[in-house]
Amino acid sequence: MTQALKLRAESRDDLVVISSALQDAILKVGEIRYDGKGRYLSLRLSRFRYEDDTANERIQTGLRIDSVLGVKSRGIDRADPEAYAVLLSAIFDNKDTISAEDPGGVIRLVFAGGGEIDVQVECVDVTLADISEARKTDKLPIHYDG
Repeated sequence: MTQALKLRAESRDDLVVISSALQDAILKVGEIRYDGKGRYLSLRLSRFRYEDDTANERIQTGLRIDSVLGVKSRGIDRADPEAYAVLLSAIFDNKDTISAEDPGGVIRLVFAGGGEIDVQVECVDVTLADISEARKTDKLPIHYDG
């Protein structure tokens, strides 16, 4: 049985850990959900299990970002909900906040091919949880140099 990951991020450093777990995760564009009233963004992804270097596996994972004030995207075509996107990283940027003590900022989800989702948040409040058993895969993430 696979050891399921469940991670919580409440700081920039915490988000770095979640970002590394999600590197090369694949998702269907139609499985990106934003609830403005509930103030959250959720994604269902298939992430490569880098934490187990003895097997090439993917596992279904849920990502939820709470305390969301707004969402903007660019380079992601939402017209085809069956289209796939590959998540490269999640980065917290608070350089445009009013003061250094302000916990708010933008969580930037960066996708292969130049797509981005900018999630304006009151604070870093992110949860990642595996929601299935891992499955073997022969499709490995490829990283090109240059």
